[in-house]
Amino acid sequence: MIDFYTWTTPNGRKASIMLEETGLPYRVHAIDISKGDQFKPEFVAINPNSKIPAIVDPDGPDGRPINVFESGAILIWLAEKTGKFLSADKRRRIETLQWLMFQMGGVGPMFGQAHHFRKFAPEPLPYAIERYTKEAKRLYGVLDRRLGEVEYLATEYSIADIATYPWVARHEWQGVSLDEHPNVKRWFEAIGSRPAVQRGMAVPKI
Repeated sequence: MIDFYTWTTPNGRKASIMLEETGLPYRVHAIDISKGDQFKPEFVAINPNSKIPAIVDPDGPDGRPINVFESGAILIWLAEKTGKFLSADKRRRIETLQWLMFQMGGVGPMFGQAHHFRKFAPEPLPYAIERYTKEAKRLYGVLDRRLGEVEYLATEYSIADIATYPWVARHEWQGVSLDEHPNVKRWFEAIGSRPAVQRGMAVPKI
């Protein structure tokens, strides 16, 4: 059984959705980042970067347990382990990985900064709010154009969609209305209707 260390963040929910979608058995360990649980030595031993999510998979490639941190790496590991949501076809595979990297390098960091400065900063900083809200809206434009061409980010439902969905779920925190991005809205509603996604979005239960 996979040990899953997580909290109620978009990055954590990428991994919980993937675990639900693949049907792999897992045990949840809630790491309350508001209380600093991520800095405890027992968690740092699993992820030296002190971030959630992380997993410990007892079924490593050499028969020994393996620790995997970084949400994108976890998605790739679980996809390759199960043969699901990452095509073996080279063209489709790189298509999936490039949209996964788009999420990891753009959507996650920029939406996260928009969250912080719009919702959590101790005082309003107009320059930061404008900068990150503007970039979030630009990225939604990229997503909307792509999803006007294909049903899912990599044509078929994949880890790229699983990675992006939990961030779009907080669009209001980013100052974005999905009504302005109808293709993203269609995609978001379709993914949100998947039972595994609904279960994954409820992890951890606190």
